[in-house]
Amino acid sequence: MTFDLSLYLVLDPDLCRDHSMIETTLAAIRGGASMVQLRDKNARTEDMIRTGRALMAAMAGSNVPLIVNDNIDVALAINAHGLHVGQDDMPADMARQKLGTGKILGLSVETEAAMRAVDPAIVDYVGVGPVFATATKPGHKPAIGLDGLKHLVGLSPLPSVAIGGLKAEHASAVSAAGAQGMAVVSAICGQPDPEAATRRLASEIWAA
Repeated sequence: MTFDLSLYLVLDPDLCRDHSMIETTLAAIRGGASMVQLRDKNARTEDMIRTGRALMAAMAGSNVPLIVNDNIDVALAINAHGLHVGQDDMPADMARQKLGTGKILGLSVETEAAMRAVDPAIVDYVGVGPVFATATKPGHKPAIGLDGLKHLVGLSPLPSVAIGGLKAEHASAVSAAGAQGMAVVSAICGQPDPEAATRRLASEIWAA
């Protein structure tokens, strides 16, 4: 399945309190988001399935893929377009086995060793970071900075999306580092006008 990493929205249920995850997603798609990830580390599987089904229905026809973070059961239950796993989640080869071909599989990469271990026959893209420290992912690995991003992206055998504390003003630096796009959470989720926030991000990314 083809996909565009340029503006990758990662949903956060706490930040999406004022505008629901569905409202936020639809506003972001109108504003130019190219991929959406359902991430809720604290939700029960059945609740995530309910949210995921509602998102799949709301996003139908938008050509924007919905990726599920970490939970293969949810991804399969809602027939999501893909799954994203971290280094401490289910191993990528096992995830691919369960997911099947034709679905998108993303993998978080924080270190050179992890990047060198990436298998392009299994994984479709890598999420590289965290570029900066971020409150939206407690207990994340140490921030790698823009230099670290450039280094890891240079080693990547796959398209890469930068993540971690990124805002519109970082778009040109992320592009200069060689990443195909940037993943954001609080730059869209929890903004007073998620559509306008996404539009601003998208224009900075296109300009870059």
